[in-house]
Amino acid sequence: MWGGTVEDYLSEKEQWEWLKAQVRENAPAVVLALLVVAAGVFGWRWWQGRLDAGRLEAGARYTQILQALDRGDRTRAITLLGELERDFGKSPYADQARLLAARVYVDSGELERAAGELANVAERSKDRDLALVARLRLARVQIAQGKPDGALATLGVVEPGAFAARFHEVRGDADYAKGDRAAALKEYRSAQAGAAGDSLLALKIADLTADTAAPAPAQAASTTAKSTASGAGR
Repeated sequence: MWGGTVEDYLSEKEQWEWLKAQVRENAPAVVLALLVVAAGVFGWRWWQGRLDAGRLEAGARYTQILQALDRGDRTRAITLLGELERDFGKSPYADQARLLAARVYVDSGELERAAGELANVAERSKDRDLALVARLRLARVQIAQGKPDGALATLGVVEPGAFAARFHEVRGDADYAKGDRAAALKEYRSAQAGAAGDSLLALKIADLTADTAAPAPAQAASTTAKSTASGAGR
């Protein structure tokens, strides 16, 4: 039969000799391939071990930060935060640490520094949910800085996903800060649709609804005068 393999045309002895020749010729390539595979496996395990060690060290540093804050040692906490950002800047713990730093700065009235930390997480974090949380907090800081338009811009460049209700609420806060009560009320009501039972949100809506329902001072005075005149004529 035509088209067979080499083995089809050789005796057993010839096949054995042919196989030995193939091994001799290809042995260096086989050994090299095995070495490459072994090096790859070793390198991967070494890299994974290094990553695991880095995560453990970053986690330990983050725990130290929390402990320093619990003791009220702000100076030590800020120092550790800087070390964590420097040594493990790409670790998830670094993002968490930046959120902590922002809280510390807000508590001490350093809003610009807080905004910087939050913007870093909002723009660079690989954790989408954490980035959205940072964006919400950044918008609140911007409102506190008297920058409601900046807050609206911060909230307007991403899809909020599961945080839609909170995004509506903070947009409402920004609109309220701008003096746009109608827009604020609209945002608060949208937020309430996704966050039923939020007492603070309900209070905001109640306050704005009461303001809307109450007549303007001039209108109220006119109404009172007409009522008085009508009563006097009876």
